[in-house]
Amino acid sequence: MPAHPTIAPYKKFMLRLTEIKLPLAHAEGEIKAAIMKRLNIADDELIGYVVFKRGVDARKKSNIQFTYTLDATVRDEAAILERFKNDQHVTVAPDTSYHFVAQAPQNIASRPIVIGMGPAGLFAGLILAQMGFCPLILERGKAVRERTKDTFGLWRQGVLNPESNVQFGEGGAGTFSDGKLHSQIKDPKHLGRKVLEEFVKAGAPEEILYASKPHIGTFRLVGMVEKMRETIQSLGGEMRFQSRVDDIAIENGKVCGVVLADGERIATSHLVLAVGHSARDTFEMLHKRGIFIEAKPFSIGFRIEHPQSLIDRARYGNNAGNPLLGAADYKLVHHARNGRPVYSFCMCPGGTVVAATSETGRVVTNGMSQYSRNERNANSGIVVGISPDDYPDDPLAGMQFQRHWESRAFELGGGNYHAPGQLVGDFLAGQPSTRFGSVQPSYTPGVHLCDLGTALPEYAIAAIREALPAFAKQIKGFDLADAVLTGVETRTSSPIRIKRNGEDLQSINTQGLYPAGEGAGYAGGILSAAVDGIRVAEAVALSMMRQ
Repeated sequence: MPAHPTIAPYKKFMLRLTEIKLPLAHAEGEIKAAIMKRLNIADDELIGYVVFKRGVDARKKSNIQFTYTLDATVRDEAAILERFKNDQHVTVAPDTSYHFVAQAPQNIASRPIVIGMGPAGLFAGLILAQMGFCPLILERGKAVRERTKDTFGLWRQGVLNPESNVQFGEGGAGTFSDGKLHSQIKDPKHLGRKVLEEFVKAGAPEEILYASKPHIGTFRLVGMVEKMRETIQSLGGEMRFQSRVDDIAIENGKVCGVVLADGERIATSHLVLAVGHSARDTFEMLHKRGIFIEAKPFSIGFRIEHPQSLIDRARYGNNAGNPLLGAADYKLVHHARNGRPVYSFCMCPGGTVVAATSETGRVVTNGMSQYSRNERNANSGIVVGISPDDYPDDPLAGMQFQRHWESRAFELGGGNYHAPGQLVGDFLAGQPSTRFGSVQPSYTPGVHLCDLGTALPEYAIAAIREALPAFAKQIKGFDLADAVLTGVETRTSSPIRIKRNGEDLQSINTQGLYPAGEGAGYAGGILSAAVDGIRVAEAVALSMMRQ
């Protein structure tokens, strides 16, 4: 495929062309020819173009195509636009460049504090630094490379560091994932584009700017996070690792500082709370402090592993294995008879199932892929919707619900951070598994075969048993008897929402507190969390300018 083309000299505006379809094996010249054909213009009228988006249309396995959205610079663009004024596939390309909302004065009275250095905290800190506000970022975990060593300590030796693991540390939970960068959030200001461009500056491949389902992979994310840290520091920001915030100082309903685990107090009037979905001790502290929290829906389930080749064949037919397509993914939904939605979550093509707990005596699973996505198995969460109606009327009851099933998984797995597992055929038949078949699980420290029938609530087990054969009607072989289920997936999203105002994004009852990202209940994934971090940084900057 052609590299990401460079736009020709900029004119007054560009034209956006959508639904341009080309065969898999096409040359760059065919893109140019398609633009001229669509607009009915000559070669000298097309000044240049850029690929804004490229997707895959695999609805017909015998005729898989790339689908392009292209931004073209042309001569006499106003006349061409007038000619196509009734064509929804030829429009004016929107301005996706980022515009800062403020610039800090030279001598700001105080600096904002950001708690957490996952995607939301990282981008909140970056944007604040780029605007000159010199943020202090406090991260309970370690710098990303030290954190990686601790994470491998659990995966390879079964040794958990509760303060440095898949959930806690520089980069957040998304660092040990597939690095997916697509989202369905509404983004009228094109903040997602700012996120992608900053990632490219930090070392991500340029294709994330135009791939319809961009991803980065764990190893690349590690280096990128380090470069973004260096950028923030070069702009006057400061990071402090292994600095857990144990309390928030509040006076007359206003934030006035934070208290660290070692007793140190740091003053601030603007506090961004971007702690991620697993900072349960922080949630308890917030609730104790009277900061408004409400329960929200989330999902629980298992990871499922198939041979990646099975998924490739089901999705791409004879084109399976085509390097232009890469490893195939899927997205599945089933509404069970008992009223529960069951759906695939965080699908990782050519990846591994990883240990993702952050608390001792509990087992949590998640999925991860490298950029190449070339591991033997495909894996995905198969999860069931949970609502606050499923547990006591308490804002933190969902968190305790998660803990209960994570502790049960630890018990079923043998009490050594091995995960409980079962073959799909045995799960559907309601009998324990005793040996693996053609699919070898990827989870480390290891998988202990058992009966997963008691690993989740009865209604969740029933819903998943119903869903797997239904999914097989969409992905042939999805109910493969030798496919492996590994438990449990509980950290799909935060079980709470730290409610905030719609306009200034501050907590509804605590002035100066800015809940952000996935942990606060306002995002779900790397891209949406990063976008939310930018929005909160802008709100902080505007508030500080008014002081």
